[in-house]
Amino acid sequence: MLFLYNLALQTYALLLRLVASFVPKAEQWLSGRRGLLPHIQQTLKGETAPLVWFHCASLGEFEQGRPLMEAFAQEHPHFKIVLTFFSPSGYNVRKSWPGAHYVFYLPLDTAANARAFLDAVRPQLAVFVKYEFWYHFLTQLQRRRVPVVCVSAIFRPQQVFFKPWGAFFRKIISRFTHIFTQNEASVELLRTIGIRQASVAGDTRFDTVVRTALASPKPLPLVEAFVADGAPVFIAGSNWPEDLPALTPLLRQYQEEMRFIFAPHEITESNLALVEATLPGRVARYSTATPATVAQARVLLMDNVGLLSQLYRFGTYAYIGGAFGKGLHNTLEAAAFGLPLFFGPTYTKFQEAVDLVEMGAAFPVHTADELKTAFGLLWHQNEVRLRVQDMSLEYVHQQAGATAKIMAALAKMHVVAVVN
Repeated sequence: MLFLYNLALQTYALLLRLVASFVPKAEQWLSGRRGLLPHIQQTLKGETAPLVWFHCASLGEFEQGRPLMEAFAQEHPHFKIVLTFFSPSGYNVRKSWPGAHYVFYLPLDTAANARAFLDAVRPQLAVFVKYEFWYHFLTQLQRRRVPVVCVSAIFRPQQVFFKPWGAFFRKIISRFTHIFTQNEASVELLRTIGIRQASVAGDTRFDTVVRTALASPKPLPLVEAFVADGAPVFIAGSNWPEDLPALTPLLRQYQEEMRFIFAPHEITESNLALVEATLPGRVARYSTATPATVAQARVLLMDNVGLLSQLYRFGTYAYIGGAFGKGLHNTLEAAAFGLPLFFGPTYTKFQEAVDLVEMGAAFPVHTADELKTAFGLLWHQNEVRLRVQDMSLEYVHQQAGATAKIMAALAKMHVVAVVN
């Protein structure tokens, strides 16, 4: 099975090379890893401070890991943080994040790369956020007796770990010193395959979104000018082209009564043009707009990265993209501001989305008509919208606190004895 695992990774890298000239993300993934290990070795040469390694697959996992990184830095200021990403979307946005002393791409998971990387980094503790189960890195960490924990993990019966043929993958997750899960169901699943080093801590993303919601807001003059007339604001966050067929009829029906903020998940000219086509002449791009032009527009199109979490404070309603494709994006950033949530049908992998739907604070839809119906119930019944707001806020604040739980647990575990 190890042979097939190695072959699959090499095939993956080969496919990226074949499509790199056509797919910008593939080219970024490859170019970011050219000369990567010598760069890491040279950068860390002579570093004498103890290092802790945090790994995040992409930007979403970074936001989950961020409160833990910040808490660790505050509690252990003599440590330096090494942060790695698998995906260009995470690395490109956070490569200059001041909370980490070093930010790198993660080398491809081969035995040689894992040895070379760990020889250079020499971490005294490794923290993997949510979903990253790399055989060679985890094996090398175990062999070197480096404590390694997984945080904000969530497991489902459909995953390969729990299948009769999943022995190899069960071996991978058995390498963790401890796994902090989002819910009790995940702990119970792990116990069925003999993984006992697991406990419930919750999802650290709640800590991030609560802090963002309570923090002093960042001035955004263009957005403030856009919403200055006091009209309700509908925010479509992290949307994909697949979301537009459901959104466009709603936008056109309510264009005179609401203002819309669109934030595509991928900022490409084709995606921006699709949104502009929904209301020709009434869409203002954030990068070229002025306070005067946004006041005349009905749609503010965000063609930058990194502001979405700040935008929800201006919202009255939110649609979260991705659930008409591979999966739903971050709902918590909007829920932390009490916004009623709408999204497509592919959401059940996300515990917070399931919870919000069950309590009636979020509304999954399959079609444009379903979205118009669900939205209309709140639009015409303000008392219902306010009740949803209260439920969302209460839920988010009740779920916060995972960071403190993990830090307290680490303080009681052998891993903290190692790092102190």
